[in-house]
Amino acid sequence: MRKLFLLLVLTVSLFAGERIVALSPSINEIIFALGKGEEIVGNTSYCDYPEASQKIAKIGNYFDPSLEKILFLNPTLVIMQQNSHQLSQKLQQLGIKTQIVKIDTLSDIKNSIIDIGKTLNTEQNAQIIVNNINQELQKLRNITADKKILIVIGHNTSLVSKIFVAGQNLYFDDIINESGNKNALQSQRKGQPVLNMENIIACNPDIVILLAHSMHEKGLSENDLTAPWRELPIHAGKTNSIYIIDKLYAGIPSDRLVYFLQDFQEILKDYKKSMFAEEGL
Repeated sequence: MRKLFLLLVLTVSLFAGERIVALSPSINEIIFALGKGEEIVGNTSYCDYPEASQKIAKIGNYFDPSLEKILFLNPTLVIMQQNSHQLSQKLQQLGIKTQIVKIDTLSDIKNSIIDIGKTLNTEQNAQIIVNNINQELQKLRNITADKKILIVIGHNTSLVSKIFVAGQNLYFDDIINESGNKNALQSQRKGQPVLNMENIIACNPDIVILLAHSMHEKGLSENDLTAPWRELPIHAGKTNSIYIIDKLYAGIPSDRLVYFLQDFQEILKDYKKSMFAEEGL
């Protein structure tokens, strides 16, 4: 009888899932996309997609998660990004397994999806997600070439200062390059550097893409955001090549990156069509 009991305990242990805490919206979405969302017992304040994420216990925000709240959830695995390295050390000292992933560049994102897939024994699902991303990247090619594209992050109604843009060493920059075009900002400034109007004019982008996922909540219209750009002496302003992506997924590097790539593709197609029309072709 005792042997049977031990066998049952061992069987349950082998098939028991993890108790996961996901320390960013991207990680949370990836885990759900891998089919392991039911194993998430805690996530951060802005983890609201998919809808089931909203009902999961919140352990604070991305930059300042609560160690006490994490421990209360009794996790077996905490997955986090690089900024949480010190937290990872504390958790490991307490005997809690952690995994740190990097999601800055396209390669980082795809590698992280594969790595999380391996950890959760969902390698096949992870490979499908990465394949979908690669397929959408392929579709970006040969639409336009050598155009200077500036991706702006935020809801600027004035362009005097504090204009956050996608710099080098970020997946937006990789996407622009994969499409056969180039980032209008060519510098050593990585991540999301802050520019002013003078910097923007010096960049002289052919296409400006505004990532403004909260524009409707802020009561802003498309004209509120695009009008200042049309007034600048830049190619994009002269040709009215100012585009808005107002979807939250545009700033979250997860499996939903495919949707951003589809939006990006439509922008390139529209730009090409507009230029042909202007030239009378």
